[in-house]
Amino acid sequence: MATTFEQMRANVGKLLRGIDRYNPENLSTLERYVDTQARENTYDLEANLAVLKLYQFNPAYFQTTVTSQILLKALTNLPHTDFTLCKCMIDQTHVSLMCASGCPGVSLTAVSQQEERPIRQILYLGNLLETCHFQSFWASLEENRDLIDGITGFEDSVRKFICHVVGITYQNIEHRLLAEMLGDPLDTQVKVWMNKYGWTENEDGQIFIHSQEESVKPKNIVEKIDFESVSSIMATSQ
Repeated sequence: MATTFEQMRANVGKLLRGIDRYNPENLSTLERYVDTQARENTYDLEANLAVLKLYQFNPAYFQTTVTSQILLKALTNLPHTDFTLCKCMIDQTHVSLMCASGCPGVSLTAVSQQEERPIRQILYLGNLLETCHFQSFWASLEENRDLIDGITGFEDSVRKFICHVVGITYQNIEHRLLAEMLGDPLDTQVKVWMNKYGWTENEDGQIFIHSQEESVKPKNIVEKIDFESVSSIMATSQ
């Protein structure tokens, strides 16, 4: 499987170099590549952006399912800004609530409810993650689980991002709160993530992340000024 994906990546990489990058006849190849990323838990942002750019140039070729896959894969790469890049490349005629998701300059449009719903829901989920409303994210995802069908490793990728946020925010956190932020998984799953990041729990259910003071590193600032640069100032002050 890995070899197959690497071959696809190499072929797509060649396709994206040069004028063929903007040839709509290559969309079917790129769309299959997006689906492969979703199924095999791999990722190629450049190729996905190329698909969205082709949709911009050729609105008639727009595919809601492929766009949804691209947005969901971008969410798996938080805290990087891939999701913002992708959502701002979606043409306004396909999303009626883009403005509410934080992408400026896109007006409300009337599109079919069937087409706009998955993208609108994914944008909403992305906004919840980016604003760290993790409990609300899991509640909304539970109501729309069909969105992530076929996106291998999506939930664990989100939990990895949440652990990143916890790691740079908390010194200590309650076990119950961490479980809620991680989607209230079984205690065994919480412990897996604790072990992964070296977090420890005391008898009171408080999980020690790390001392934030340890992350603050002093920096010595040394300014070098040569004699020639100040000699004129010294001369005028005499």
